[in-house]
Amino acid sequence: MTIEPFDSTNADGVRFIDLSVPIQEPVEGELVGSLAANLAAKIEYRDHDVLMPRALDAFGCEPEDLPDGKAWASELLTLTTHAGTHIDAPWHYFPTCEGRPSKTIDEVPLSACFGDGVVLDLTAFGPGERVGRDAVEGAVEATGQPLKAGEIVLLRFDGDLAFGTGKYWTEYPGLSAEATIWLCDQGIKTMGTDAVGFDRDFDSSKRDFAENHDASLLWEAHRVGIDREYFHMEKLANLRLLPPRGFKVSCFPVRIRAASAAWIRAVAIIGL
Repeated sequence: MTIEPFDSTNADGVRFIDLSVPIQEPVEGELVGSLAANLAAKIEYRDHDVLMPRALDAFGCEPEDLPDGKAWASELLTLTTHAGTHIDAPWHYFPTCEGRPSKTIDEVPLSACFGDGVVLDLTAFGPGERVGRDAVEGAVEATGQPLKAGEIVLLRFDGDLAFGTGKYWTEYPGLSAEATIWLCDQGIKTMGTDAVGFDRDFDSSKRDFAENHDASLLWEAHRVGIDREYFHMEKLANLRLLPPRGFKVSCFPVRIRAASAAWIRAVAIIGL
């Protein structure tokens, strides 16, 4: 399924590129694996005719009193805070972070959700593979300059190309703990991936654990958040449309009290 990038330019020549996947009900053949079933959205679309009784009751009027006899449209959604493109708060990773209670999504500083963006091309990695520190350092070097504290790092795997299929939910690489720690140590507080998860897919982790029983590899990138505070985005899109540098990222979360994550409309801004 092709994701519409909503690439537009305003009168001042500033370009906006949508980095989000849509929140939608699953298409046929998409719901593969428990992760997909748990994160799928259910949407009840209620159009201008369906909600007519509410309009008549609210205004005390008759249908002919409304333009063309139409009320308003509204939708009812049932979904988790981790459905669609979203940003995780440290509370999602563990109850404590750096020895203090972990921040929930409404405590994430807005200053961490806007900044200079950096795209790291990691498309050489396939499903289930762990991306190590050396690979991340090499991808940073390929951008032409070292990382600066406060930049927002985006990991490009082109995972969004499988959006709308079962593979989207079950086959993707992820960052290793050492690579995540290295990014944090460069002063990076916010990072994101166009895969479903920041860690590699659960099936790969489960299979490897059955063989080696190495618990340190279970959800290893997320668990870095126990000792280092950082925030990460999942299910980004259209990173292939961006240059390695030279753009801003906006990824402000919806304000949900005491939640572990929230939906974002992630946007790249070029020429600001």
